[in-house]
Amino acid sequence: MFKDEQLRRMVEGRRLQHSDRTVSLGNAAEQLMAGWIAPRQSKYGPVAEVWEQLLPEGLGEHCEIVDITGGRLKVKVDSPSYRYELQLCSTELLEELQRQCPKSRLRQIKFVIA
Repeated sequence: MFKDEQLRRMVEGRRLQHSDRTVSLGNAAEQLMAGWIAPRQSKYGPVAEVWEQLLPEGLGEHCEIVDITGGRLKVKVDSPSYRYELQLCSTELLEELQRQCPKSRLRQIKFVIA
């Protein structure tokens, strides 16, 4: 009987330990937002806004920002001709983004064909 009681306590103890480690999906999402997404949004959100304002007319519908990491702005473009057009004005775009969004610490714009 002693062994059965000891075994029952061990199993109950493991259940309690396991249930203490569970996190609700809402709490996990909240932690993700507060710890990772919100800081990135405040740092890089203005880049997207300024980007839209700076683009030459007609180019906005042919490209979109897909990533900002390590000082590199990655922009997806839907055709090589628009990529070429964006590359021609990339120096001016980068300089203006750096001026208007210094928190982003952008160093490069990379255009990729989608």
